[in-house]
Amino acid sequence: MLLGALAFAALHPLAHSATAAAADDDAAGFPSKPVHIVVPVAAGGSADKLTRLIAERLTERWGQSVVVENVAGASGTIGAARVAKSPADGYTLLQQGEGLTLNGILFDRLPYDGQKAFAPVIKAVVNPQILVVNPKTGITDFRGYLARAKAQPQSISLGLPGNGGIAHVAHEMIAQDTGAQVNYIPYSGGGPATLDVLAGHVDATLITLAAVTDHVRAGKLRALAVTTAYRSSALPEVPTMAEAGLPGFAVESWQGYFAPAGTPPAVVAKINRDIQAVIAAPETRAKLEDMGFKVAGGTPADMARTLAAERVRYAKTIQTAGITLR
Repeated sequence: MLLGALAFAALHPLAHSATAAAADDDAAGFPSKPVHIVVPVAAGGSADKLTRLIAERLTERWGQSVVVENVAGASGTIGAARVAKSPADGYTLLQQGEGLTLNGILFDRLPYDGQKAFAPVIKAVVNPQILVVNPKTGITDFRGYLARAKAQPQSISLGLPGNGGIAHVAHEMIAQDTGAQVNYIPYSGGGPATLDVLAGHVDATLITLAAVTDHVRAGKLRALAVTTAYRSSALPEVPTMAEAGLPGFAVESWQGYFAPAGTPPAVVAKINRDIQAVIAAPETRAKLEDMGFKVAGGTPADMARTLAAERVRYAKTIQTAGITLR
């Protein structure tokens, strides 16, 4: 029936236009009440900062409150489960990135199907992970970090924004390439991990650049390298890991938004268009770039392709490292 409908629409442009108009009608009046965005990590981290900025701009655009809820725990799966079980109407969204794919590999059992429970809406931003240390460690560059982690295994404590998250997986890629071994200390989000590095309770963290930009600029944290193939315009003096001693290494993190599976495509399309308009606005774009993000955008299908490609890449590293979560 679907193929027949598509063929009919192709042969009858007016019918196709009518179908498109009907789809647009499905999103007419959206939103007519507050929209909730679940951020599945603790407040204060980069995902939280990003979402609060976007929520503020969407509130202005929609004339409806956009409420950010931090639902941390279990590597983001508690918040994701809440959204998966929410009505498929666009009024409850999930902020997530590559963690959605990683959790599908790491957990033997989840309260939702990571590949089927959500409708991709938009990849909002991409960004580097950045390796930072407390200056009191005496580590001054990435080569020195690797040398100490190899000569004195487990002597460096590395705070992770989440067990099994992209920082964990990216560092395992580093470990598998170099033999460097550190003591992983998992946290419920980037905010708590950063606070403990600042306080000297742990030596370092590998974290989304936007979470620590201000601390690096103030000299409170020392930046060693970023994971991407390119330097960040927010901290242009910080080298890439490829430049600093690990040729060919590149990991790009990202943040996006999802709706529960079954949300009407027209509603997904409207949210996509409006978030895209928000992040493309010069003032918002400049603010995001200053924080360390790089505006992405694109269609829901673009994000779906990203998820499929990353699943293959990260599964290999996770299996080699033997990382599992329960």
